[in-house]
Amino acid sequence: MSIRIRKIGRIGQITLQRPQALNAVSHEMVLAMHEALDAWRDDDDVACVLIDAEGTKAFSAGGDLQFMHVTASKGDFEASRTFWRDEYRLNSKIAAYPKPYVALCQGFTMGGGVGVGLHGSHRVVGESTRIAMPECAIGLVPDVGGTHLLANAPGHLGEYLGLTGYRMTASDAILAGFADCFVPEALWRELVETLIETGDVSVIQSMAQDPEDGPLMGLREQVDRHFALASLAKIVASLPDDDWGQATLKAIRAGSPISANCTLELVRRARRDGTIAGALQQEYRFTSRSASEGDFIEGIRAAIIEKDRNPRWQHGSVEEVRAAEVQAMLSEPPEGDIIFDPA
Repeated sequence: MSIRIRKIGRIGQITLQRPQALNAVSHEMVLAMHEALDAWRDDDDVACVLIDAEGTKAFSAGGDLQFMHVTASKGDFEASRTFWRDEYRLNSKIAAYPKPYVALCQGFTMGGGVGVGLHGSHRVVGESTRIAMPECAIGLVPDVGGTHLLANAPGHLGEYLGLTGYRMTASDAILAGFADCFVPEALWRELVETLIETGDVSVIQSMAQDPEDGPLMGLREQVDRHFALASLAKIVASLPDDDWGQATLKAIRAGSPISANCTLELVRRARRDGTIAGALQQEYRFTSRSASEGDFIEGIRAAIIEKDRNPRWQHGSVEEVRAAEVQAMLSEPPEGDIIFDPA
């Protein structure tokens, strides 16, 4: 099993155990987490839930993309859709969970890792943490409720983070609302032992410290100036001819043009809606079509399978994507929108 789930002392502990795959979240792991959270909800022995991960490189660098590519490449699009439906329902369940939900997120925390770690009540980061939503680079969009987090970031940081896949440090993540506090990783063992013994999450704040400043705060003014513009074409046209502007432009153009245009729309829809369920529903509209109609299969081929880093997207540039194409990718699926259980 690639996940360990157990009750120990006063906590229910979930440990991701696929360090060789950067703890990529599989369908099996998603279903196991559903079962555990349901069992612990009304268990008086469990004062809080703790999710952590083995290895130093990653809490979780995303979902099980290889599985999705294998099935989608054979024309089986339903396998990925089933995974996403179950995963998104888990993300919603975590966000609404009635008990404290503590996540210790070291190293890479991206995609599916964001979904299982960063919707809970106590999101702890450390020196090695690097949080990102880089899905445009593989023909997807920020999902697992990521557009909800992006929409709630200050100003227009959400558009910037979602379109560029910028890797946030601990300080950046706290600024953007993806994390709550910084605890030096040398203290994490003591933190876990205290939670096991007491179940009292106030220990987290008592151990929290101020992280080293990250670069994101210094980018706020220029990010807000450019990423507030009405369309992606206008955003890229406005970027300055300096190091930041050209690096930002390169990052946007490296991703799938249809994914980038849909990401901008999804973040703004999520900001208007304000709920994680609404954001997940909109994200599923795209991801359910991403293999059959989008760039997902090609994006995974280029990044994960053949690793040539030379994806051949359907569109030559972000400017070529028509508004009608974005609306089509984000329309209600033929089988209907994903439905979430009441909290």
